[in-house]
Amino acid sequence: MQASGRPVSLTDAQFDAIQRRKPGAMRHIEAYLKERLGSADPAVMAAFEAVPREYFHYIYSEHRATPGDAYEDTPKPWGLGYGSALSDYLGQAYMTQICQPKPEHVTLEIGTGSGFQSSLLSRIVKQAYSIEIIEPLGKAVSKIFAPIGYTNVQTRVGDGYYGWPEVQGGFDIIIVTCAAQYAPPDLFKQIKPGGRLVIPIGQPFKRGQVLYVYTKDEEGKIHSKRDMGVFFIPMTGAISKNPAPHTAAATQPAVPAPQPAAAQPAATDKPASD
Repeated sequence: MQASGRPVSLTDAQFDAIQRRKPGAMRHIEAYLKERLGSADPAVMAAFEAVPREYFHYIYSEHRATPGDAYEDTPKPWGLGYGSALSDYLGQAYMTQICQPKPEHVTLEIGTGSGFQSSLLSRIVKQAYSIEIIEPLGKAVSKIFAPIGYTNVQTRVGDGYYGWPEVQGGFDIIIVTCAAQYAPPDLFKQIKPGGRLVIPIGQPFKRGQVLYVYTKDEEGKIHSKRDMGVFFIPMTGAISKNPAPHTAAATQPAVPAPQPAAAQPAATDKPASD
């Protein structure tokens, strides 16, 4: 952590205690994915094994490391400061698997937060991009990837409502880790044919949010699928100032999906319309 510019004090005994909890968390993730999706993708499991979750437990507004919280028995979101959060690991595993990442893929995450979600994807895909709307958080987190050798992660501070149009060719996967009132139109434009957009849709700080999976076929037509009930902190920025386009409004849920117990990715790796 020191190389990332974040002070940390961790004894050997504390480090060993964290590592002893990790196998239990891995078993919990595998069982959860099998229960919800029928199987646990070996690539997703390998990514969780490879990425040191404790490295991402940090309260940026207080300049305080909290690695001892990692791999908790009862998964929950953890505060990062600035109104952002590190999502619970079951929710992150679920969203990663339904993205269906492949080694040749280029991904975009809206809402960098702790950086954990894009770090997971980076262990599977060719290139991972991520946008964070909260400037002090985005600037600080941009420094954490190089020290652990994650050279295929690129981040920037900005409003994820507009995506990252400068990336030539678009994205195979766009994953939004904050609740949007509707799917931003620019994100659909940046999905490659055959690609997908995974996004929670619903009103800020209210139940009834639904995780949606949008796919674009080879002819460019968008298809939508309601996945499950979720609860995320809200996307901010331009989405709060722009009414939903007619085409976007038509794809939104008319009735809230049921909230499956213990199936909520909860808070997320950030709020922010990023």
